Amino acid sequence: MLRLYDFHESGNGFKVRLLLRQLGTPVERIEMNILEGETRTTDFLSRNPNGRIPLLEFEDGRTLAESNAILFFLAQGTAFWPEDPFLRAQVLQWMCFEQYSHEPYIAVVRFWTFAGELDRHEAELPERRKRGNDALDVMETHLAAKAFFVGDRYSIADIALYAYTHVAHEGGFDLSTRPNLQAWLRRVAEEPGMIGMDDI
Repeated sequence: MLRLYDFHESGNGFKVRLLLRQLGTPVERIEMNILEGETRTTDFLSRNPNGRIPLLEFEDGRTLAESNAILFFLAQGTAFWPEDPFLRAQVLQWMCFEQYSHEPYIAVVRFWTFAGELDRHEAELPERRKRGNDALDVMETHLAAKAFFVGDRYSIADIALYAYTHVAHEGGFDLSTRPNLQAWLRRVAEEPGMIGMDDI
């Protein structure tokens, strides 16, 4: 059985949990409290020297880190990964967008809020919030003519972007003025096998 090292509040971990559930793939989940340094132990670092979750461990001992790489691996040969090469490239485009233009701002501000660290990062907050809102605006514009991010079909691009967008309000990001984004969030939430962030 696959083994997933995870932290229940992590959007990156949620991505992997969600796809595994939607694929019907059994997994042993191991909770790692990142706030208490559990991913910095010698044992965990021997599995992932970068000391981060999620981490997927296979029965033969191999491991795969980075949430979007895990999504890519798990989605091969499934409906979550398009057959058309150009659509595949677009899925990767949006997953790169998520990691470079979305997650560093929306997820980070949410984490600071969750961890009670907003005061420590007060000087950085305006820029982080601006960049996060910029990313949400890009998504809002794209979704004006699309039901999902790529090819009008739910894919791992949607999973990657849904993870932190659906909890963006926890970091103080306002989605109420973005109707296309709200409609997309509702569509994704209605997908078979959907789980909540706390469903572990």
